[in-house]
Amino acid sequence: MRRWISLVLLSLALLSLSGCGYNALQSSDEQVKASWAEVLNQYQRRADLVPNLVNVVKGYAAHEKDVFVQVTEARAKVGQVQATPELINDPAAFAKFQAAQAQMTSALSRLIAVSENYPQLKADGVFRDLQAQLEGTENRIAVARMRYIEAVQNYNNLVRQFPSNLTAMVIGMKVKPSFTVENEKAISVAPKVDFGGMAPAPAASR
Repeated sequence: MRRWISLVLLSLALLSLSGCGYNALQSSDEQVKASWAEVLNQYQRRADLVPNLVNVVKGYAAHEKDVFVQVTEARAKVGQVQATPELINDPAAFAKFQAAQAQMTSALSRLIAVSENYPQLKADGVFRDLQAQLEGTENRIAVARMRYIEAVQNYNNLVRQFPSNLTAMVIGMKVKPSFTVENEKAISVAPKVDFGGMAPAPAASR
């Protein structure tokens, strides 16, 4: 009899959790984790491109030391932030990660701008290939970030709204940090990878 009563109570508890958003919270949390993993993957992809890109630019613009130092320092700061799955549960660590990536974006923008002063660099096949890879990676970063923002928004709504907020409190699920609107505006325009400079100039500019 006691076992039967225990089973009934357990079943009621499970139904109660389900009705209070437990399953939705778990599903949403998994979506956030998956979206965050893709963000990290694309940022790592960008970081891996930096050394080769710097080396190619150095070959044509060795005296642009300030730019190279800025890019190197920015990449080092990115590496100092432990980009783990748990980072999205720590607002302070997330903010540090976001700041480091923003600095990397700015430094890369300046590095790409250097090529405008060196026609031979712009014509270099390796440089053009790296530019193409960087442009593709920046696009993937933007997409990954937006998917993460959407996933976090959905998750945070569940954590805050009744009655799922009660379940969230019981099982210790809290709101997660996201990228700021201001930062999204910045990433949408930088770094500017302009391939237009590689095309033949219009007649008016010749």
